[in-house]
Amino acid sequence: MAAAFETAGLDEAQPAVALTRLLDAGWQVAGRYSFLWHLPAVSASEDRHRHAPVLKKMLEIIERGQDNGDFDRTLSAPWLLAAAMALGRAAEDEVRAGRMTTEEASHAVHHSFLRLLGIESGDDT
Repeated sequence: MAAAFETAGLDEAQPAVALTRLLDAGWQVAGRYSFLWHLPAVSASEDRHRHAPVLKKMLEIIERGQDNGDFDRTLSAPWLLAAAMALGRAAEDEVRAGRMTTEEASHAVHHSFLRLLGIESGDDT
C-alpha cells in the first residue's frame, strides 16, 4: 500500500481526487492479492490496527479537504473516517457474498463516500 500511495500522488491532488486514488489503490491491492478476501474477521480494534497506514492517510486527506473548504465541515474528520470504514466493510461484504463485483463495489464506495463529504461525485472522480 505504501508504494501505491507514493505513485498515486495523494499529497499533490485535490482532496476528492486524492481520496478516489487512495480507494482505488486499496481495491487494486485487494484484487492483486485475492487471499485478502479470505482473511478471518477481526475485532474493530484489530481492523483499525490492520488498516492504520490507510486510515492515517485518509484522515490527512479529509482534514485537508475540510481545511480548504472542499469538504463539508459539519461532521468531524474522525467521524467521516469511521463512516468510510463502514462503507468499505459493507462493500467488501457484498463482494464476498457475490452480490456485487469489485468494480460495482468500488463505484458504490467512491460515490457514497464523496456524497458523505458533501461532494456530488461525477465520473471524473
